Amino acid sequence: MTHVQRGNFWRVLAASEGWSRFKRSKLALTGAVIVVFVTLVALVGPFLVVQNPYDLSALQLGDAYKPPIWSEGGTMPFILGTDQQGRDMLSAIVYGSRVSLFIGVAGTLLASALGITLGLISGYYGGRIDALIMRIADIQLSFPSMLIALFLMSVLGRGVANILLSLTLVGWVRYARTVRGETLSVKKSEYIEATRVIGLPDARVLRRHILPNVFASIIVLSTIQVGSFILTEATLSFLGLGVPITRPSLGMLCNDGFSVLYSGLWWVSILPGLYIMIIVFGINLLGDFLRDEMNPRLR
Repeated sequence: MTHVQRGNFWRVLAASEGWSRFKRSKLALTGAVIVVFVTLVALVGPFLVVQNPYDLSALQLGDAYKPPIWSEGGTMPFILGTDQQGRDMLSAIVYGSRVSLFIGVAGTLLASALGITLGLISGYYGGRIDALIMRIADIQLSFPSMLIALFLMSVLGRGVANILLSLTLVGWVRYARTVRGETLSVKKSEYIEATRVIGLPDARVLRRHILPNVFASIIVLSTIQVGSFILTEATLSFLGLGVPITRPSLGMLCNDGFSVLYSGLWWVSILPGLYIMIIVFGINLLGDFLRDEMNPRLR
């Protein structure tokens, strides 16, 4: 894209009705600010915090269970206190958020890639392949997604790669059903019939002519799915079936402090949980705005 084209793009974006509605929506702006903030924290936070909480040589057991700075007994530089190993909670939350956000985004990308592919194939070709894919989807939807994720992790074992595989196998169904429905509608259009008449390959028709028309629904679903996957990963890690202890996430931090939650050491578990809530809240606010924006009937 040339400099002139980029300039035109930003002028068109600034003048668009969607951008105007976004600027007027306090909830959408709040969600955007939260998402930008947590993204910046994950990217640059490790360079600003006082320690690498997973570098054992940097930990001192004498610093264990120090309360937050505003509580009696709190000391600098442990603004949010420390845990049982003397890890700075602020540093642990920053590093843990990187793992949680990575799993949420990467899991969404993988699940969407699989679901979109199967949805396009199912809706475009129909027949037995459509029936097979949709029956598999119906069977999977008859079970709670968390139950499926727990089963897969108990079989595969802990690890980031295994979590991503589990989330992909859990999350593809919604994409497949959504894309299939959109494809069934789009493929009846005259211009799609025209592409068949002139003999364009099916792969090109799907990629160039059908996929762009279902992209709006994919964006909305993906935005909400990121938050859902972050919660799923946090739940799995809290139950001891998520990431390994050498690469803990926010969910594992909650698990670490749960055993001492009722002993007055609330910050070890509550603070990571609050940060998960903030992340998912911001993502869901953006997702709600996109859902309303891309469905004219909801405006």
